Amino acid sequence: MLSETKHLSFLQIPCLIIASLVLLMAPLSSAEEPGPTVTVLIAYHSLSGHTEKMAQEVAAGVRLVSGTRVIQKRVGDVSGPDLFTSDALIVGSPVYWANMAGDVKTFFDNWQFKFGVFPQFKMRNKVGAAFATGGQVSGGKELTMLTILAAMLGNQMIVVSGGGAFGASATTEGDSPGLDEKALSAARALGKRVAEIATIVKRGSQSNASTLPRASAPQ
Repeated sequence: MLSETKHLSFLQIPCLIIASLVLLMAPLSSAEEPGPTVTVLIAYHSLSGHTEKMAQEVAAGVRLVSGTRVIQKRVGDVSGPDLFTSDALIVGSPVYWANMAGDVKTFFDNWQFKFGVFPQFKMRNKVGAAFATGGQVSGGKELTMLTILAAMLGNQMIVVSGGGAFGASATTEGDSPGLDEKALSAARALGKRVAEIATIVKRGSQSNASTLPRASAPQ
């Protein structure tokens, strides 16, 4: 009986080796391929520093999503290649007379006259979002974000919200606590959601590149 047991154990050794190799190789074969690298451009204007602080928190939210790369610049420093190589764009502005700051408006005007975005719609299908800071509770933060989103929609971008109905915002004067944790948390939530949606859009566009019809310039 003892010799028979030893004989069986000896025969089982190759099987155990094969089984061990299968178990070691299984995670490698079933592991998901890494997702695409997503570049998020955060462009903003800031004089008091409030909007810049929000931009930093938006960037922190973007970095919560793996596989993301953040470019953070003032609107006057953004170049054409910055726009065209990004997968998503988040624009922030302080409220000036119930609307976006003049520097931010010039930034969008430059899309056509300086960067040549139109008429080929070179920003088409990129993800866009907005954030704003303003001194008053009802001084125009929503209108500022909506005008930013309107400019993006006019360029056939995919706009999303986060941190609020139209984007992240903060009230910075009067009785307001300013950039409190609630406002900063909203900014991070916006950045995170944009990164998540941009990842989904890029992954989908890559997997369906061979079947999607090629976009053509409007006649």
